[in-house]
Amino acid sequence: MGGDLHCHTRLSDGSLGIEDLILLAKKLKVETIAITDHDCLAGTVRGKVIGERHGVQVIPGVEFSCIDSKRENRRAHLLCYLSDSPDRLEGLCRRNSLSRRKAGQYMILKAAKRFPITPEFVLKCASGSTNIFKQHIAHALMECGYTSTIFGELYHELFSSDSPRCISVEPSFPDIREVLEAIHEAGGIAVLAHPAFYNSFELLDELIALGLDGVEVWHPTADEATVSRLQQTARSHNLLMTGGSDFHGMYNSRLTTLGEYITPDEQIAELLSYKAKQRRLQKKAAIAAETAV
Repeated sequence: MGGDLHCHTRLSDGSLGIEDLILLAKKLKVETIAITDHDCLAGTVRGKVIGERHGVQVIPGVEFSCIDSKRENRRAHLLCYLSDSPDRLEGLCRRNSLSRRKAGQYMILKAAKRFPITPEFVLKCASGSTNIFKQHIAHALMECGYTSTIFGELYHELFSSDSPRCISVEPSFPDIREVLEAIHEAGGIAVLAHPAFYNSFELLDELIALGLDGVEVWHPTADEATVSRLQQTARSHNLLMTGGSDFHGMYNSRLTTLGEYITPDEQIAELLSYKAKQRRLQKKAAIAAETAV
């Protein structure tokens, strides 16, 4: 059936806990998932253990928040899979988490000036998360009866940059090129997430030249033409191709179910064997170089 390699849990901005997510995957017959919480590796070990218990393969991952400094600090996300030394990425996770936490605190204070909510109540809605996200503030407002949905008119009013009543505060994130280097230093596989969402097509070409390993082809924001375009790019540059629903449970910004967008079995096999294949190619190149001398 393939697998959903882009899933979020309560540890970041998803609404389901790790075990609930895995049980949902089992119920939907999604045999493989990747937990890719934002700037958070806390669920990778537990996810693998629980997955084995329930017969679901859980690939460890993380989704790093970045900026593209060459394009007016446009936002970008980089997925990391199967890191050999995930502890080497903890510093980057902490750095991004601290920046997000500061931004979240400012947004809570701004929201509290307009609505009778308290920071403590927002924190209750964010229970289990390693951070505060916009969804948690919107959830608190929904619980208080100011909106009937998390993503609706009020969310747009508060968090869209084109809204005159916007309270959004953007965290400070590192440049994506720095993050790409950090992933490779930690022995991870770097995949550019949802290029269509942030219009990252030019950035994709640049990152390929810097050693990007793959691109997320199948995603709710990618229409058929985009999928075809990304497949052609991936094949031309021998990139891995991944896909996933970007599942957030109740915090999905669009109606999407787990496993609705998947990575085909063939591509999952390529991902899992990628590093071994790269080592063989490097060894072969080293032998060829010695022979030439």
